[in-house]
Amino acid sequence: MLNEEKIPFETEDLDEEILFLVSQTFKAISDPTRIRILNLLCKREHSVNEISETLNLKQSTVSHQLSFLKNLRLVKFRREGTTLYYSQDDEHVMAILHQTIDHAKHN
Repeated sequence: MLNEEKIPFETEDLDEEILFLVSQTFKAISDPTRIRILNLLCKREHSVNEISETLNLKQSTVSHQLSFLKNLRLVKFRREGTTLYYSQDDEHVMAILHQTIDHAKHN
């Protein structure tokens, strides 16, 4: 049973937009590749090439996943010449991700 003092939940029903955003956020952090990318980006910004090399992934895979994460505003980018540098853009989701990682390590 949840301790209601620790985790206050809203008692009203959620509207369709909120339900969609919550489900998309959980979808984003349910994919192992996206988890690895977000975990890497929480430390500092990286270019697509750096992410690809560090995580041993194809650049096309990284670009596809970054596009998905960018559409949800979980990552942002800045341009330096022809290179795009990505970083995390949502402290709330990063906190959820790290709490979940800590939980998994604890089990």
